[in-house]
Amino acid sequence: MRRMTPARQHYAWGSTTAIPDLLCEVPDGRPVAEAWFGAHPSSPALVHGDDEPTPLDTLIADDPTGTLGDDVAHRFGEQLPYLLKVIAAESPLSLQVHPSREAARRGYEAEDRAGIPVDAPHRNYRDRNHKPELVYALTRFDAMVGFRAPRRAAELLRGLDAPLAAELHELLVADPTSAGVHAAFEWLLAPDTRPGHADVQKFADACAQRLVDGSPSPRTDRTVMRLAAAYPGDAGAVTSVLLNPVTLHPGEALFVPAGSVHAYLHGLGVEIMANSDNVLRAGLTAKHIDLCELLANLDAVAAPPIRIAPERVFTSTEIFYAPVDDFELSVTRLTDEGVTRVPGRGPRVLLCLEGEVEVHNERGGLLLLTRGQAAFAPASDGALTARGDGVLVQADVP
Repeated sequence: MRRMTPARQHYAWGSTTAIPDLLCEVPDGRPVAEAWFGAHPSSPALVHGDDEPTPLDTLIADDPTGTLGDDVAHRFGEQLPYLLKVIAAESPLSLQVHPSREAARRGYEAEDRAGIPVDAPHRNYRDRNHKPELVYALTRFDAMVGFRAPRRAAELLRGLDAPLAAELHELLVADPTSAGVHAAFEWLLAPDTRPGHADVQKFADACAQRLVDGSPSPRTDRTVMRLAAAYPGDAGAVTSVLLNPVTLHPGEALFVPAGSVHAYLHGLGVEIMANSDNVLRAGLTAKHIDLCELLANLDAVAAPPIRIAPERVFTSTEIFYAPVDDFELSVTRLTDEGVTRVPGRGPRVLLCLEGEVEVHNERGGLLLLTRGQAAFAPASDGALTARGDGVLVQADVP
């Protein structure tokens, strides 16, 4: 086992305090949106040993069998299959979709042939991988994920005192299917049809007035108002009427598959995903937007958000099994009652969320983790046990 420090991402929507507080660091005034505990080549975490800190992707490349194990190396190649993050959304993130593995491969190769540098701001595909993800809430965590039933969206638009609401309602009533939802979503965001700044503001004002008069969905109206305030004139605020609102409470988890449109609105959480940084954006951002590419990857079938219920093992541990092969997340809650086995195998990333935890491996190694500290345990470490008084999150491969 080796101690590791994350790569920090200072995106504008991040909190200036949430991640520094979790990592027991002094805030420097900059937003810290994400802390990456992984081996993605664009921002690998640093692993500490006797010598200089080593990027985790370099450590794995130097000994893929010892770090990953034969099974993981055979299934995923010589790379860590997942990326563990802490995410702190102070303001809403972009309206986005993640591609499937096949779409990512095609898109990456097409952009390579076009000569677009991998780190170019206007590049969509920074790797060849898909990006399903799971978020585990540490605080209240608000999001919107996937499309709600078209008839329900039409109900929320009926009678809303804004011309844009009437037009959108007419579109959904005329075709209350996934194809109709796809068309309405595109109509709102396409450059030649999207509403102007004034129309979006009138829509948000109508939602505010409806809150006073009596709303059929106060949460939806508040979301429209929140997004319109954060991104004035952006029609992405109006798309929230089409999407499922989600609120996670601490300890709850949400899975977002490839193709599912979503936006995280506010909160602190642990996020685990396939080892990818591929994001296709449609709005609510100053970053690169490629609506055509997003629409080509969009799943417009109405479906409820996928909440993952944990399975309890070894008394102290809950495991969140996502419906993918790349990752799983476990949370072990320890009290001073002896040694507890930590389930999992292969390459593991451990992060202490609370208290103080002592982790042991089969080779006699020991590492003490306190709040905010993390470690990488290679496959060669074998089974892990822990003792102490705290909460330990672990990422591993099923």
